[in-house]
Amino acid sequence: MNTEAKTISEIFKALGDENRVQIMIMLSQGEKCACKLLEELKVSQPTLSHHMKILCDSGLVSCRKDGKWMHYSISAEGKTKAFESLSYITGQKATEI
Repeated sequence: MNTEAKTISEIFKALGDENRVQIMIMLSQGEKCACKLLEELKVSQPTLSHHMKILCDSGLVSCRKDGKWMHYSISAEGKTKAFESLSYITGQKATEI
């Protein structure tokens, strides 16, 4: 698989789960602590960690550690990559989407 296809598949895999889409919607309102995501999603900590690993590995989400908590936000670079990926596979410019 070429690098472009691998990157695109990772982005769409990350967005291919309802919980991860919900996380992205929550993060669209700004940075959130893992504890807030846990409260709103009502999932276990290991489940949240699994989802966050996939989102971070795809590049859509970035994280920072503050004490014992992780804080997550949408990555500007990841957001651009997602737009470009959709543009690439649909043959449209990002401004046309």
